[in-house]
Amino acid sequence: MKQVTLSIPDNKFKTFLAFIKTLDYVQVEDNTIPQWQMEEVNKRLADYKNNPEQAMDFDTAMDDIDKDL
Repeated sequence: MKQVTLSIPDNKFKTFLAFIKTLDYVQVEDNTIPQWQMEEVNKRLADYKNNPEQAMDFDTAMDDIDKDL
């Protein structure tokens, strides 16, 4: 099965999605990010911007994880 990514204007999305769901040969996956998750990401970004010195680079974070295993 082929997969396609489409960009649909916000004001046309509901109508487009309703139409696509009527096609029996099309599978529609909901890949929307939940609101709670967006809020958590925004909170963490704000925390980082306010305290960038508190951030840990990836390699250091991985080393900390590895030493606890």
